[in-house]
Amino acid sequence: MTMNRRTALTIGALGAAAGLIGAPRAALAQAPATGAPATGAPAPIANTSAYRFRVGDATVTAIHDGVAYRPLEGFIKNATVDELKATLAESFLPTDRYAIPFTTLVVQTGGKLVLLDTGLGEFGPPTAGLWMANFRAAGFDPAQVDTVVISHFHGDHIGGLRRRDGTAVFARAEIKVPAAEWDFWMDDAKAAAAPDAAKPGFANARRVFSPMANDVTRYQWGQEVSPGITAVNAAGHTPGHTAFAIASGSGKLLVMSDTTNNPQVFARNPDWAAVFDQDADAARLTRHKLLDMAASERMQVSFYHAPFPATGFIARDGANRYRMVPANWSAA
Repeated sequence: MTMNRRTALTIGALGAAAGLIGAPRAALAQAPATGAPATGAPAPIANTSAYRFRVGDATVTAIHDGVAYRPLEGFIKNATVDELKATLAESFLPTDRYAIPFTTLVVQTGGKLVLLDTGLGEFGPPTAGLWMANFRAAGFDPAQVDTVVISHFHGDHIGGLRRRDGTAVFARAEIKVPAAEWDFWMDDAKAAAAPDAAKPGFANARRVFSPMANDVTRYQWGQEVSPGITAVNAAGHTPGHTAFAIASGSGKLLVMSDTTNNPQVFARNPDWAAVFDQDADAARLTRHKLLDMAASERMQVSFYHAPFPATGFIARDGANRYRMVPANWSAA
């Protein structure tokens, strides 16, 4: 059989579905309930949306929120479009546009149901904003959530806290945010002095957090934000950007948040700076520090913007490069 690009993409899409749980309601509705596929056609498989794994005694579920796309031009501050295309090709990724997937984590530990970030909510592009349907398909309900821990205040991380009509999504949950992040985005002087391109971020932070300002808990780096989950200084992407170290029994997971954008690009090129990094030099130092720690300690990692299910390991790949090695799937 001749393997053309369309055939390869179809096979890849089907293979990626193996071993995942749950599905968006729309995807489930589109999947045929019975009957064999037409002769010569591949069997339809619904888009899967959640992946559950263990970290010691803790149960972690990755919840997919979809994907957004942007032009290659201007995305990397200190690399050319041709250099970016070469890395995308090396990683077997499309080279005509840049895909940014979104994946949050649900952690069940210490008798608590904890969210690490909330996705875009009702504010994503048509190809994203799938989080709530996928969260429910994985067997969860917003009323069950005990704690929501936010890594930073970009809209794709906090949008799911509050609906478009202004109502809170997780009415009974304690909301925890990095103190340094709150001090930056909720500061009136900084908001007034911000360039026009940054003003929507300040406005969105106020939309989400002002109605609950008296009830939000602000945490410090190094603090345990929930049983077995410790906040890690990952500043640079934003002033209070936070990673998380999850430890349970003999299990460890380093949640990188936005330390890299897609690690298939930024682990290979840790000195590159994405347009979203507010302090490129600090973000670069953080990236090297956490990638080196994950590689040295052979820790499992999760990334917010890695291809779903966004978890695996970090291996060194030369003097100043790393690569992400996907974790082996296990039904157990």
